[in-house]
Amino acid sequence: MQASCDVTAAQVLSWCERHGVRIATAESLTGGLLADSFVRIPGASAVFLGSAVTYDIKAKASVLGVDADLLKSQGAVHPEVARSMALGCAQLYAQPEYGNSVIGISTTGVAGPGPDGDKPAGLVYVGLHIPKRLSSAGMGVNEAFVLHLQGSREMVRALAVWHALQNVSYFTVGNQE
Repeated sequence: MQASCDVTAAQVLSWCERHGVRIATAESLTGGLLADSFVRIPGASAVFLGSAVTYDIKAKASVLGVDADLLKSQGAVHPEVARSMALGCAQLYAQPEYGNSVIGISTTGVAGPGPDGDKPAGLVYVGLHIPKRLSSAGMGVNEAFVLHLQGSREMVRALAVWHALQNVSYFTVGNQE
């Protein structure tokens, strides 16, 4: 799986560099693994801006701007939280010279080994924010994708990264060449 992640991350970074696009990530259950999937690739610094590892629910609100009431009522494992995290990290790392060209990718979920309240182990949401100007349809993307993963804690975290990379690849490399 690592080789597949490396190939996909390299393709996404290359596409972003050719199109003047930057990437930022916001991570909960993956705890930096998604960022690592990009920085493993030589030259990633031309595109990858950084990652906010907001494991704590209050950090999601204070660092990424996720609605505190949403977090209180739904918890951190929710599609709207994933969408908000993706948008929040794109905004957090945006700089005037990048214009509206920062893609935000987020992960939130339950890695296990057991459930978190009523949320089963393996329930993961991947958030993706792609600004309008980068979308082939001109509508932008602000989506959350639900995953129901199986395996150990380490496997759930690794699979969440793999799926996050596949999603961003679909909306960039695979959809807009």
